Amino acid sequence: MTSKGIDRRARAATLGLLTAVLTGWAGPSRAGPLLCAWDMLGKGGEVHALAEDYATAMAREGVHFQLRTFTDERLVAEDFRAGQCAAAILTGFRVRPFNQVTGSLDSLGSAVVVRDGRVDLAASYEVLRKLIQVFAAPQAASLMTEGQYEVGGILPVGAAYPMLRERFEITPQTLAGKRVAAFDHDRAQGMLIQKMGAQAISSDVVNVGAKFNNGLVDLIHMPAIAFKPFELAKGMGNKGGVLRMPVMIPTLQIVFNRSMVPASLGAPSRVYWAGLHEGAMKSIQRAEAQVPSRLWFDLPPEHVQPYVDVLREGRIAGAKAGLYSWRTLNLMKKARCQASPAMAECSVPTESP
Repeated sequence: MTSKGIDRRARAATLGLLTAVLTGWAGPSRAGPLLCAWDMLGKGGEVHALAEDYATAMAREGVHFQLRTFTDERLVAEDFRAGQCAAAILTGFRVRPFNQVTGSLDSLGSAVVVRDGRVDLAASYEVLRKLIQVFAAPQAASLMTEGQYEVGGILPVGAAYPMLRERFEITPQTLAGKRVAAFDHDRAQGMLIQKMGAQAISSDVVNVGAKFNNGLVDLIHMPAIAFKPFELAKGMGNKGGVLRMPVMIPTLQIVFNRSMVPASLGAPSRVYWAGLHEGAMKSIQRAEAQVPSRLWFDLPPEHVQPYVDVLREGRIAGAKAGLYSWRTLNLMKKARCQASPAMAECSVPTESP
């Protein structure tokens, strides 16, 4: 090889090295903050699509999120806590360690409204909608911040119904000895299950469907959006069903690490998410309509109030254990009693320390 050839190759190598260095240096400054989203269906799910639309909307606010979607919610929470994600989309259960006020929306029976011996689902969803509106208002901005974390929006996921492999009328007595799935990250669930004499079987969203379908648990509490993806009809067979008596209405929330996003992001983010509420309700209604009508069943009216009372006892026990925010529980009780003032709990002070 000639000296000219060597010189050309040396110059090319030097130029390539310089380009790589400059590209590597410039890359992080161009890349936006990382938004980590949990979607049980991965990139094919509705949450991923929501996150994409959200990132586009926030780009107009000057924040250019990079999106990464996970099918394991635990990994999203861990990466967010470790500072690898600037923002995370998680269930209220997982957000609770970062903001107890909003995380306590996902509490036992806190949105459930009873009227004339039946659960009024429309009124129950309205309770949650009112709280989401309150939290989206500028006056509630301080409640959305806890330490270095800030909640930037909340949406309903859908009522979590008891789903059974074999139907029975759920009462404190009939639950004794039953194997009930309890999420590891929601201690209040496990506390209530054990108090009622049932076995709390440690579960997570990644394995709860398989445990149910394989007969490792007798009962799970899930929203209708999980029915088809988890193929829960297999576990129900001809004997199981879905009890139209929700234990709670879980939420999906976005939380920021305040040191990694602009301080001005919270307000427009919460307004954006509040604007998605009606669309989320339509998705919930579609999911519930996809559960075959033959699987739905109701509690006898005389068993509804005892069921609700047990949920309230579990909720208050959770608050006393420091798992729920008394402020949130009190606000939700006010909303329930506005919807149905005749409920027995409305005449006694039950949701304050």
